[in-house]
Amino acid sequence: MKNIRPVSDLRNNFAEISRQVHESNEPVILTKNGYGDMVVLSMESFENLAFQCEILNKLQEAEREAEITKKRYSTKNVLDEIKAMF
Repeated sequence: MKNIRPVSDLRNNFAEISRQVHESNEPVILTKNGYGDMVVLSMESFENLAFQCEILNKLQEAEREAEITKKRYSTKNVLDEIKAMF
């Protein structure tokens, strides 16, 4: 369930909002004059979201590369390259 609150709650109820985002791992949407203005997330949730976005971007990049080239890698090739890195 989305938690939507007025932006003034951030000033007036900061500790409560902080506790809520940490316990629920869900964002709190803050509104200004009835319209969405900001989103408050815990640092952990933000880092997880950023990591997911990075993975999605890498997958999209790989899909674009696969469309323009016929070069393919076997699982063995990939594992051998990874082993060579360490």
